[in-house]
Amino acid sequence: MHREAPAEDYDESALTVTAPKTEAAGLPAVTIALERAVEQMGVVRTARALGRLNHRHGFDCPSCAWPDPTGTRRPAEFCENGAKAVAEEATLRTVTPEFFARHSVADLAQRSGYWLGQQGRLTEPMVLREGATHYTPISWDEAYRLVAGHLRGLSSPDEAVFYTSGRTANETAFLYQLFARSFGTNNLPDCSNMCHESSGTALTSSIGIGKGSVTLDDFPAADLILVAGQNPGTNHPRMLTALQHAKQHGARVVAVNPLPEAGLLGFRDPQTVSGYTGGIRIADDFLQIRIGGDMALFQGLGKLLLEAEDRAPGTVVDRAFVEDHTAGFDEYARQLRAVDLAVVGEATGLTERQLRDTADLLAASKATIFCWAMGLTQHTHGVATIREATNLLLLRGMIGKPGAGVCPVRGHSNVQGDRTMGIWERMPESFLAALDREFAITSPRAHGLDTVEAIRAMRDGRARVFVGMGGNFVSATPDTAVTEAALRRCALTVQISTKLNRSHVVHGRIALILPTLGRTDLDLRDGVKQQVSVEDSMSMVHLSTGRLTPVSEHLRSEVAIVCELAEAVLGAGHPVPWAAFRDDYDRVRDAIARVVPGCADYNAKVRQRNGFQLPHPPRDSREFRTDTGRANFAVNHLHWLPVPPGRLILQTLRSHDQYNTTIYGLDDRYRGVHGGRRVLLIHAEDITALGFTDGDTVDLVSEWTDGTERRVEGFRLVAYPTPRGNAAAYYPETNPLVPLDHVAAGSNTPVSKAVTIRLERTA
Repeated sequence: MHREAPAEDYDESALTVTAPKTEAAGLPAVTIALERAVEQMGVVRTARALGRLNHRHGFDCPSCAWPDPTGTRRPAEFCENGAKAVAEEATLRTVTPEFFARHSVADLAQRSGYWLGQQGRLTEPMVLREGATHYTPISWDEAYRLVAGHLRGLSSPDEAVFYTSGRTANETAFLYQLFARSFGTNNLPDCSNMCHESSGTALTSSIGIGKGSVTLDDFPAADLILVAGQNPGTNHPRMLTALQHAKQHGARVVAVNPLPEAGLLGFRDPQTVSGYTGGIRIADDFLQIRIGGDMALFQGLGKLLLEAEDRAPGTVVDRAFVEDHTAGFDEYARQLRAVDLAVVGEATGLTERQLRDTADLLAASKATIFCWAMGLTQHTHGVATIREATNLLLLRGMIGKPGAGVCPVRGHSNVQGDRTMGIWERMPESFLAALDREFAITSPRAHGLDTVEAIRAMRDGRARVFVGMGGNFVSATPDTAVTEAALRRCALTVQISTKLNRSHVVHGRIALILPTLGRTDLDLRDGVKQQVSVEDSMSMVHLSTGRLTPVSEHLRSEVAIVCELAEAVLGAGHPVPWAAFRDDYDRVRDAIARVVPGCADYNAKVRQRNGFQLPHPPRDSREFRTDTGRANFAVNHLHWLPVPPGRLILQTLRSHDQYNTTIYGLDDRYRGVHGGRRVLLIHAEDITALGFTDGDTVDLVSEWTDGTERRVEGFRLVAYPTPRGNAAAYYPETNPLVPLDHVAAGSNTPVSKAVTIRLERTA
């Protein structure tokens, strides 16, 4: 074990491949989690950190947004990737001014994201002045003055972009949007724009709220759970425990995915004896669908359900629910009757028998949950696909009853809370009016920029200052060359960060790094311990309290940074009490209670044993706040992406050793990839048909209807059980293949799950 950061970057030539796993977790997950934690934090700090992770009076996991149980919590209420996330944040490795003196920005720009992240925690504010080759230290006050000078010098507040990562706590998010709107702009892009924006768009039009309708307690009450476009074993490992409990109560699980994911095949719960003596199969049925075929699947299933209703009227369609609570059913039904099952089979790659068997399960189910993630959202027809999935639940009356509903599984640990707190470029008038009443300000009403539009604005010179609250904007966004060029056109880029990443080396003419406390860090203000709050995927809001001694005395909390920056920009006479908010987060929560719907008496409710659940009208009372006052069936033209001759359809995805853009390590052991990341998972028969051999090194070239192409080089072919014509590779390495304008209709989400590519042998 060692706590020294790697001196040299890794070498892709060391990459090896073994057979993919058929089960997840178990003893290897425990061993690797502890090894990584001790290596980064040491034994004592590891015990202090992991012992408080996801526990009451502890801190919320900085990884995924899966909810905590409301009853008794297990001693180790975390997963392997949660432990890795904590190890990354609570590491004792540090990036000091001496580090920046040794490494020029040009040197750092040549390093991998993995190497940058492994260097450790940022310790002091740093500035890269115009024309300089190295970052140098800067005081907090001078840094604030620098930002204030640039913001005040803009021709319009809309020339500033305020980006937010999903790890930002509720209090920070509320203050951050308040700062941006007090300054005069709604330019508040966030990571939701790139992941679940399609879910929110679809659900808002269908059921009147862009959030999931189920709770953790619904899982054991369900008898059928569909998990589509999602890999829980890597991206939300604690979900496997919930699925295990559901199966123990008699539920059937259907997995819909182009890749056979280990966690959905088998699960060994590392906190039970049975997890070491034998596992449990999670997915009773595996529908290995072609990339982008989910919309066709849901339409085909709807057609079969209507035919079953025709054969036995009143036994399949929940007529009472449809008549009392929905609109648009007749038009939806007419469209479905015209669906051609042969086309559905072509689009999905599934047999008619598989379709009929799945439809029978839906027809027989008394309580059905649909779960999904990026595999559904990041398509040009992502919004329509989710509407079609919701249609099936509406047809069966599966909203607003125990064990049933929609379950979009969020990624970042507070991405849903950020949106609740106002991080959105299009917040409704009711929210803006409440904000204005509370603080005697005038919020702008013109819609702001989302992530894609923000990149376009910086590219075109319409935005000149970029402020990033956490995250790694450069590596999270599509069209890497365009995004990097856009940021370099800015006069100033500001990154509020815990660790070094590529966004620090792709910068404006002047760049600032403002180091902040993380979720795990003890946050003291005048000797008083401060707490923040977060919202999980199922609308539960609870407190999070950092416990670990920060690695540097120069770190400031995100709340403090926002408040102090706002004071510097807006002046001491501004009506928002920034200093009071900085010194006492309870005051922030009191303001949230008066502004944010569902948050009345926030300070009291968030201190309850399990926190509290935000209102969800469809779940709570079958109330649908849509334009019709009912749940809306959607009618969508069938869309799918055929595979052109000699080409492949590529999806980008995570390795098991990463979380979003953070690379924890170089092993995707569930898929059998070790020691590297530049691989293309492809069917063995496609390798042969395209004239290659397993293990060859190729370039990936994406092709677009406007005649443009994009290329990434040096990917090793790995024979893998994907559908024919489909392939998969890790991001952010493949982000350059995705054009900025390749977005989902209705949500503007970058489409990273359906990219047409050809292969060329690497020169």
